[in-house]
Amino acid sequence: MENDHSKIHRREFVGMAATSALAFTIVPRHVLGRGHVAPSDKITLAYIGMGTQGIRELLPLLKNEQIQVVAVCDPNKDATGYKDWNKSGSLTDIRKTINDPNWTSGGDNMVPGGRDNGKSIVDSFYRNMHPDWNMKGCRAYEDARELLEKEKDVDAVKIMTPDHLHGILALAAIKRGKHVLMHKPVSNRLLEGKRVIAACKNSKSITHLIPWDSNGSMETVMTWINAGAIGTLTEVHNWTNRPVWPQYSIIPAEEPIPAGLNWDLWLGPEAMRPYSSQYTNMVFRGWYDFGGGSMADMGHYSLWTVFNALQLTTPHTIMPHLSHVVAMNGVVPHQIENDFSFPFASTVRFKYPANGKRGPVDLCWYDGGMQPPVPPELMEQNKELPAEGMMFAGTEGNILTGFNVQNPQLISGKKTGMEAPKADTRNQVDLTSAALPLFVNACKTGTQYPGNFFEAEHLTEAVNLYSVALRTGKLLKYDAVSQQITNVPGADKYLNREYRSGWDPATI
Repeated sequence: MENDHSKIHRREFVGMAATSALAFTIVPRHVLGRGHVAPSDKITLAYIGMGTQGIRELLPLLKNEQIQVVAVCDPNKDATGYKDWNKSGSLTDIRKTINDPNWTSGGDNMVPGGRDNGKSIVDSFYRNMHPDWNMKGCRAYEDARELLEKEKDVDAVKIMTPDHLHGILALAAIKRGKHVLMHKPVSNRLLEGKRVIAACKNSKSITHLIPWDSNGSMETVMTWINAGAIGTLTEVHNWTNRPVWPQYSIIPAEEPIPAGLNWDLWLGPEAMRPYSSQYTNMVFRGWYDFGGGSMADMGHYSLWTVFNALQLTTPHTIMPHLSHVVAMNGVVPHQIENDFSFPFASTVRFKYPANGKRGPVDLCWYDGGMQPPVPPELMEQNKELPAEGMMFAGTEGNILTGFNVQNPQLISGKKTGMEAPKADTRNQVDLTSAALPLFVNACKTGTQYPGNFFEAEHLTEAVNLYSVALRTGKLLKYDAVSQQITNVPGADKYLNREYRSGWDPATI
């Protein structure tokens, strides 16, 4: 099944979404049993995480008439203290979606967010756009555990929380037979991610990791590689402009907890600490406890299709290079010891063994402005590498692509006569919306489809080993069988987390 899924190209994606409804047949719900939804019914969905990205993705989901949002959840009640990429874009989109030009977020009237806004958006949309549905009010929860216990008849959940809650909430939902849509990563701890994937393999729950929707096609790149255009492939380089959020080199000072925020619930399984706004909302990504860094944030979009095409499994060696911060201790400078936040910039090299006809390959990730050396063939043309991109390096040439493998160019090597495809101009929001019919169809038929959690197993491994390598600052040797780091004593503790009382995945 996994190999079949990896063969589906992005050009086939829209066609799959458009035709998925044709497979529906009318089957009573009781015939299908738990874990399946009758094709004649709507998918009822609980939405966990009402931050800015959660609301952004809620809007196109509401427009899908085969999905009905019946509950929302967030530990923050009010629209206070949220951050976004611009001040008014979210508010404008909400008003347009719910057909209410006067809707306001309340709170500090800056950026919408919080469970009260989530409930208001859902209720307003169904009242204004589908009055014939006679919808009851959407239910709002502070605690996702309470939602999962009380909403027993909900078919699916969408998880849009900070990274540290992804794995444990996915496990809890799957345990209850719910289908799961979730943003990246599967987990920000390797062993927890492995438990989620194992649970998927042993469950009828349909799972979907959202960045699959935006992955590019490796078809042209693989055609050139297999034709010997660049000789033998030796390295894959992928670089991003992330982080595009503040990063911190010291533990922040305590701040008053905002009214309406349950800080204890926001922390979830992680250890209690004083509240700071420098932990929450978009900046959570920069902390090892709460986020997954730049690679977890963006690598799922760029590398998933690369892992499938090259059949990358588990790296045996991970080599980090990272920036550091120096402070003054009185009159003496010293380097700050930091195992709590991701560095401002880094490169991490993963060494993958040969697999089948493919020889050994190194995967090199770059963030914070770091990039691979500019190839001589570009230097001769007085060109530089783009701000984000990917390059496939071989013994006889290079292929340069966009960050998501789009718009490939054979910049050196043997000409194959195959023209590069037309530029890919699709955007992430449209692709995520196009994937929803596939999810609905899968829930109704009980048939897993591309983009499920267990297809991301090896990518989950990579993004979490990236974190451990940066956190230790050491070259790591990893044994896939024992799931242990064999050369750095104490590094294994970063593969898992210590769960606070009430958050152990065995009991949640």
